Amino acid sequence: MLTAFFLPSVACSQAQSEPTAEQRARWAKEAEERTHSDWAYLARYRDANAALTLGAGQQRVVFLGDSITEGWVSKMPAFFTPGRIGRGISGQTTPQMLVRMRQDVIALKPRVVHIMAGTNDVAGNTGTTSDAQIQDNIRSMTELAQAHGIRVVLASIPPAADFPWKPGLNPGVRIERLNRWIKAYARRAGAVYADYWSATRSGLGFRDGLAYDGVHPTEAGYAAFAPIADAAIRKALTLPAAGTAAACARASDPC
Repeated sequence: MLTAFFLPSVACSQAQSEPTAEQRARWAKEAEERTHSDWAYLARYRDANAALTLGAGQQRVVFLGDSITEGWVSKMPAFFTPGRIGRGISGQTTPQMLVRMRQDVIALKPRVVHIMAGTNDVAGNTGTTSDAQIQDNIRSMTELAQAHGIRVVLASIPPAADFPWKPGLNPGVRIERLNRWIKAYARRAGAVYADYWSATRSGLGFRDGLAYDGVHPTEAGYAAFAPIADAAIRKALTLPAAGTAAACARASDPC
């Protein structure tokens, strides 16, 4: 999200105002260089993953996502109790997250993965992406997780009436449509749907005070997310380790 797409990992979550032209130029240069060297940004969490330890009695939950997930860690650190691992990267789209699944999710052996994805696909951060392509990537992430015994929480795409880095797309209508699909797919695939969209929207955008730029949540926005996430994780932990995504993928009428 481009305060998002070009933001370095710390700056994105802390920024509360429009970036300067110089910042945008630097971030654009960095993003362009990374496009040719590490498109999915596998280097972002490589060292952190290697350093992870699991305390006694901890149940790992990995939060995979974009800048909304990345900002959650810095704006609401108390939510990320031991065992909860933030793996958000600013500006990422579903194909980039799919590439990261093995390194940043499966290899960490979590009990649950929380996947929040789609905002930047709608914005076209890595090119024009159809609804079907977004859905296929979400299916693939779900199937990969479940094939490795990881329960899945599929988050709604948070509300957005416009994107400050790409105005005029009218994304709210498409986000609402994709969320209907994510909710239905989660039910069919044996995953849990975390409905942040319904809880934080006013019309097709965020309610006043819940996002500082219409896309990225404030502390109050993340406070509204927290009980929804907690409930979804608790529910996911009651599910069998293997969901039904693989069976859906083989069915004549796929999920």
